[in-house]
Amino acid sequence: MAQSDFLYPENPRRRQEVNRLHQQLLDCLYDSFQATNKLIEVLNMHLGCRLDSIEMKKDGTIKENCDIIIRAMTKIQSVLQKVDEALKDKLEPTLYRKLQDIKERETVKIAMVQKIISVILGEATSAASAVAVKLVGSNLTTGIINKLVNVLTQIGASLLGSIGVAVLGLGIDMVFRAILGAVEKTQLEAAIKSYEKHLVEFKSASEKYHHAITEVTNAVKRQMK
Repeated sequence: MAQSDFLYPENPRRRQEVNRLHQQLLDCLYDSFQATNKLIEVLNMHLGCRLDSIEMKKDGTIKENCDIIIRAMTKIQSVLQKVDEALKDKLEPTLYRKLQDIKERETVKIAMVQKIISVILGEATSAASAVAVKLVGSNLTTGIINKLVNVLTQIGASLLGSIGVAVLGLGIDMVFRAILGAVEKTQLEAAIKSYEKHLVEFKSASEKYHHAITEVTNAVKRQMK
């Protein structure tokens, strides 16, 4: 037991809490890597993109891994923006508005897009049209991805950003020293509050991101039956 634990007997429990919250943060990061790679795979296969998959840097910090996801999302947004601009350019204004209308039937949107998708991509498939409809005709690019990028940026800039993602394998004491460098009650409590705040925002943003990607992959599966 550290010397200051005699003065602050709750410190061991707080260390355990830091340990638990750190693992939750890593789980969210890992899930975001997986979801982003799933979206990259869909874009490469159906929209002719050449995006590289991403891999979690196990010897890196939280910030370094947040930055990897952010860079990938920025490239995805650029691709989707180009598709959106092409559709807006090729479609009549009334048809483009239908593409953005959440009340319009998906089958109608796909048929509408498929007529011009060959001009954009060089080929016309219902799967490619479904991807374009799901991604361009939703708020994935402007809303969901932007929110997740913002959360990841905040996490990277916080006191959590400098923590290594593999630090848990070193044991709780090493986790504690890596995060705080001391055993004072106020520092442990500050770390716990930071984890809790960012985890609430991260979980909410990542759940919406995962849900949107699942909708895209399901739409592709329906078209390929």
